[in-house]
Amino acid sequence: MANNNKKSELKNPKFNSYWIYGAIIIVFIALNVFGGGSWSQPKKTTQGEFETLLRDGDVEKVEIVNRKIAKVYLTPEAKDKEKHTKNKKGSNFLSDGKEASYQFEFGDLQNFENSLDKIKSQDNLQTTVVYETDNNVMSEILISLLPFVIIIGIWIFIMKRMSGGAGGGAGGQIFNIGKSKAKLFDQDTDVKTSFKDVAGLEGAKEEVQEIVDFLKKPEKYTALGGKIPKGALLVGLPGTGKTLLAKAVAGEANVPFFSLSGSDFVEMFVGVGASRVRDLFKQAKEKSPSIIFIDEIDAIGRARGKNNMSGSNDERENTLNQLLTEMDGFGSDSNVIVLAATNRADVLDKALMRAGRFDRQIYIDLPDVRERKEIFEVHLRPLKVDEKLDTDFLSKQTPGFSGADIANVCNEAALIAARHDKKTVEKQDFLDAVDRIVGGLEKKNKIISPKEKEAIAFHEAGHATVSWMLEHAAPLVKVTIVPRGKSLGAAWYLPEERQLVKPNQMLDEMCATLGGRAAEKVIFNEISTGALSDLEKVTKQARAMVTIYGLNKKIGNLTYYDSSNGNEYGFTKPYSEKTAELIDEEISKMIEEQYQRAISILNKHKDKLTELATVLLDKEVIFKDNLQKIFGDRPYSKLETNAIKDTSNDVISELIEGDKSESILKEKKNKL
Repeated sequence: MANNNKKSELKNPKFNSYWIYGAIIIVFIALNVFGGGSWSQPKKTTQGEFETLLRDGDVEKVEIVNRKIAKVYLTPEAKDKEKHTKNKKGSNFLSDGKEASYQFEFGDLQNFENSLDKIKSQDNLQTTVVYETDNNVMSEILISLLPFVIIIGIWIFIMKRMSGGAGGGAGGQIFNIGKSKAKLFDQDTDVKTSFKDVAGLEGAKEEVQEIVDFLKKPEKYTALGGKIPKGALLVGLPGTGKTLLAKAVAGEANVPFFSLSGSDFVEMFVGVGASRVRDLFKQAKEKSPSIIFIDEIDAIGRARGKNNMSGSNDERENTLNQLLTEMDGFGSDSNVIVLAATNRADVLDKALMRAGRFDRQIYIDLPDVRERKEIFEVHLRPLKVDEKLDTDFLSKQTPGFSGADIANVCNEAALIAARHDKKTVEKQDFLDAVDRIVGGLEKKNKIISPKEKEAIAFHEAGHATVSWMLEHAAPLVKVTIVPRGKSLGAAWYLPEERQLVKPNQMLDEMCATLGGRAAEKVIFNEISTGALSDLEKVTKQARAMVTIYGLNKKIGNLTYYDSSNGNEYGFTKPYSEKTAELIDEEISKMIEEQYQRAISILNKHKDKLTELATVLLDKEVIFKDNLQKIFGDRPYSKLETNAIKDTSNDVISELIEGDKSESILKEKKNKL
């Protein structure tokens, strides 16, 4: 019975609209072939051969068509001659047997008529000459109908493309504009990134690996009644490895992996974003179990209802609504997991962040000293490095660096080594690379007057002196008066790695930052504009102590920071005008106290400050050993650890683990 059904299906093929187009083409060919087309045309000849036939008396009639073509009709006797019968074409079944035997094209009609009349009079011929105007009715009809055919064809094409997405189907718009732009990575795609290429991020890797395991062995978890998570959100600062982690998932997972950016949903046409979301999830469900990765999801996932001026964000909100429905709505039960990455989780819609859509929020922080070592080892694999290179040294020299920063350091070090024609990348190349990235390119050719150079030297020496004398100030690594980037001088410090910061620690850092301006005041009794970056930093620190961390006695245990909104520049302030005045007074008072404190320290060690500045003017670059020779051992050396000999510079560099909680202080640069 089943076989009979199959046979009936084969005997009754489905009707296809293209059959109509084929039938029309066949009709046109038939009309051309059988209705006087090119296959029934007379044999071509020349005017000279025609005149010969005319003199022989073989021509019965000459038909002049459109005043330029002559059709030659032979007499019945001439048609039976051998020379004419062998060149005679077979006529089609629609002809009446009176078609022309020959035809040719002449030049001027008057000259042709004169020649014809001359031959007729000489040979006394009765050849008939007629004139005809030939109109190709078929071609005229085709030409007249062609615009309509084109218009109807375009209309049918547009209707078919638009109706293709009817009923909620995705990607039905014209020219596939509503089709998803996601790139598919599956078993046939060679993705070289794996989890071994992701150094550090141990907690994040474990969570992501578990998600991959969910898709590979779902029965392991569902057997206990658990449900596979719908999605995971990767949150972290730029360069911490969110996208890299997603690439590793694509390389490790044996399931289809769809990758795209949040901006790929955005288009100038209304409804395109929602259509692309539908198409994306439709493709993912067809290939389930699968993973969807949306990078920079904040492009479409911003909180709804904010800054909505005259409906300007309706399209983005429609896209977000469709995404919410696809992730957790009716009919959303499928083995599709959504991975997303953003560095602006504070602006995302709360409906997108809830459990059931993004069940897990994986926070990726800046790497600590141990993770930085692992990252260095990954990025050092393709490089030809010196065998004596110590990765512990490099990791401690780069506090606050992200994974992307470390990759840039390794690449820059290789370029520096190649620039100096070295066979391997050495430690000094990495130190130069760090200086290049943090401080900028050296500008040794920049013209600086002797007085300005002296002021820069005392400014940087002031920073070094004050930081050396304070307990909680970050220890010195390097000070230079060689211009770098936009700065005329720079100082590098290694901040202590700590999770909590106390008020006295912040005050010591502020005092050390103001040491440059204080040195100018102590030595020259005047100040300059060179402390702009220092003032900017201490102002931000003081404001944070007063308004955010609640570290001021007069303001009290209050904070005016809104972590949920993050809008620091709103139209209204969360405090009164009286409180605003008090805040300004306390900030100014705090900064002034630390400035006077720095002046007091420098006045106490004025002779040593002058000696240090002299050394700096002479060598242009100083290190920790220069301060030890002048000031002796640091008063608070018990806090310092891991002193490592820097043979390349023949100095001792103090290495203290960097503060990942204060990434903005990764290598303090005092610009002048």
